[in-house]
Amino acid sequence: MYNRLIEKSLEKRLGSGKAVIISGPRQVGKTTLIKQFLSDKPHLFFDGDDPKTRRELTNPNTEELRTLIGQHRIVFIDEAQRIDNIGITMKIITDQFKNVQLIASGSSAFELNNRINEPLTGRKWEYRMFPISFAELENQEGFLTANSKLENILLYGMYPDVLNNPGEEREVLSNLTESYLFKDLLIYNGIRKAKVLENLLRALAFQVGSEVSLNELSKLVGVDKNTIASYIKLLEMCYVIFTLPSFSRNLRKEIKHNQKIYFYDNGVRNAIIQNFNPIEFRNDIGALWENFLISERMKYNSYNQTYAHRYFWRTVDQQEIDYLEEKDGELYPFEFKYNPNKKFKTPVAFLKTYNIEASFITRENFRTFVI
Repeated sequence: MYNRLIEKSLEKRLGSGKAVIISGPRQVGKTTLIKQFLSDKPHLFFDGDDPKTRRELTNPNTEELRTLIGQHRIVFIDEAQRIDNIGITMKIITDQFKNVQLIASGSSAFELNNRINEPLTGRKWEYRMFPISFAELENQEGFLTANSKLENILLYGMYPDVLNNPGEEREVLSNLTESYLFKDLLIYNGIRKAKVLENLLRALAFQVGSEVSLNELSKLVGVDKNTIASYIKLLEMCYVIFTLPSFSRNLRKEIKHNQKIYFYDNGVRNAIIQNFNPIEFRNDIGALWENFLISERMKYNSYNQTYAHRYFWRTVDQQEIDYLEEKDGELYPFEFKYNPNKKFKTPVAFLKTYNIEASFITRENFRTFVI
């Protein structure tokens, strides 16, 4: 089991008087983490996948909850999004049982957030959990070992089961994507055609690191662009992909409305297109490297509570910077190249407009960017 950085946040919020919500993709270790964290603490466990639990926690009154909770001071509800009206139930526990610490996990953001946000306004601490981060891998195994696994990470990603089953990565990823990853989406009544979803995901996987066009995707997949937009939103909310908007402030030629799409995990991306060829035989190493770095930076910022807006930058005449962060009014631009021998200069238009040199992140210095 990997030591997870988010455990510090759990420890800090225990006894805070507010519910602690941990959401994230399926199979990243949410349940394992919380159970391990609570292993030496008396607690009451509810499994949202269990029909009995769903009956007990759907619209109970205060006295029914009092009977269920008894003398327990910690209550853990796993897969909370599976329980109807769970937000109201969690609100009652938080408001009426002041000595009880409520912890809940959920894998389906679009369901969980819709059901808890309004009832739990001002009553929760909410955190996201991801596949293993490079920082967590290094903490566990040391830099030299973690660094030696980098090519495998670019191909197979960082899901716990993938890292824990060397030699069986493809089988694990196949089971993950087919059995778990899209489960939340395919049971959602907004997704009526699994084939459309599959085709869209393949199209997005081939366009990682490139700007995406809803019109182009609409033609490729064969549905209207509004449907494409709604499916992309659901894929975001289910922690399969995330978007990066374009940055624009002063320059007339800056691209203002486009977006790039990345996957939370390289292995999932490669499983969708069924391409696990070794690095030296790939023509998409730039996209793999960019996806890895931006997803790792997202984990870093989330776990360290670094509040930064994320963008890419490009002009209509093709000057571009892979990634920018805006923190407290300051800009931090980055350019990514897997090969440290590649040359890079900050685009003239960007330098003239913002007077900031971009940092160049390669295979040799990436640790400074992700840890």
